[in-house]
Amino acid sequence: MFADRAKILIRSGKGGDGHVSFRRELYVPNGGPDGGDGGRGGDVIFEVDEGLNTLQDYRHRKKFAAKDGMPGQKRRCHGADAEDIVLKVPEGTVIKEAESGKVIADMSGENRRQIILKGGRGGLGNQHYATSTMQVPKYAQPGQPSRELWVTLELKVIADVGLVGFPNVGKSTFLSRVTNARPKIANYHFTTLNPNLGVVDLDNGQGFVIADIPGLIEGASEGVGLGHEFLRHIERTKLIIHVVDAAGTEGRDPVEDIYKINDELKAYNPEIAGRPQIIAANKIDVVYSGGEDPVERLKAEFEPKGIKVYPISGVTGEGLKELLYAVSKELQGMDSSPKVFAQEYFPEEELIYENLPYTVSKEDEVYVVEGPKIEKMLGYTNLDSEKGFAFFQKFLKNTGILDELIAAGIQEGDTVRMYGLQFDYYM
Repeated sequence: MFADRAKILIRSGKGGDGHVSFRRELYVPNGGPDGGDGGRGGDVIFEVDEGLNTLQDYRHRKKFAAKDGMPGQKRRCHGADAEDIVLKVPEGTVIKEAESGKVIADMSGENRRQIILKGGRGGLGNQHYATSTMQVPKYAQPGQPSRELWVTLELKVIADVGLVGFPNVGKSTFLSRVTNARPKIANYHFTTLNPNLGVVDLDNGQGFVIADIPGLIEGASEGVGLGHEFLRHIERTKLIIHVVDAAGTEGRDPVEDIYKINDELKAYNPEIAGRPQIIAANKIDVVYSGGEDPVERLKAEFEPKGIKVYPISGVTGEGLKELLYAVSKELQGMDSSPKVFAQEYFPEEELIYENLPYTVSKEDEVYVVEGPKIEKMLGYTNLDSEKGFAFFQKFLKNTGILDELIAAGIQEGDTVRMYGLQFDYYM
């Protein structure tokens, strides 16, 4: 089976613990604290690999963890930062939070590399906690804990055009005639079990990419048959070509087939069903004379609805050129950039905003904010960056900490301390 979906557990590295030690040298028997800081835990990073086209690497291995940071040492020695873990995925992979199904990242377009889980910050050594009243601090900050997250990986192929249709209507034959793709072709249902991609090259330079979506059957959107496994691959396409057996070689009605496929698309995602469509009335080479012309019947039914019908033969090549140039012309009026799914789930914010306790107090004219919630926020927020500091301010406001400081009587210019870090308060 084509590996286009996987569920895995990712874990960032724990920050190394800060160290407690005191300077002890000849002639300096009572030196001050010199415990070093712990190293940063490794990040979990996803990166696009152009050489991959499936998620096969994630089918059998389910857990991926970054290394932990090393603890600090005496003499102010900093613990070593851990290596990040980089997970390679094919372009078009969408990473989602497993429980909610919300998008964390879409590895498409310009997004080639993204940190999904940041490693824990290393803890501060006891050298940071010396004060005028506490000259021998026997406390060091532990490293921030590692973080785990179940995610699903979904490969949604990047193509301009999606080929849909019932099994055995000739989609694979069509694709092999008009592109460089070489799908397996045989005369039985569900020969195509992979979403094949092919590039159409036209004389005017307006080529495009076609994805052959494995054959659908009624009820596919509800999980019937195998076709539903591949419906996700049509989500990025800009235009849909319905390939239909105009000759009815298997006894099916081509008009009914179009409606049934549209119903499946609508049930899966109404937005997809509303995209521009073109009907490829295939197998006209075996349409017998006499009786009603099936191509004219298709045109009478769908062209008044704005859906053009092009008679073609995947075997003889008849009508293919007209169809391809019509598709190219339609695409030229659309946005050329691939569809990219916007981020909906932000691991940093979701995990930091957990319901953890904190306290606000006042010591020697300094306002002190402490507790697991604060430790977690400081451990995963880069206050040196503009984005990180903006998140820090948003965090103080949204969690009610700012309101509590105001209620405690804080004034402009007063000092706020959070685990060794000090800030001046300004309105």
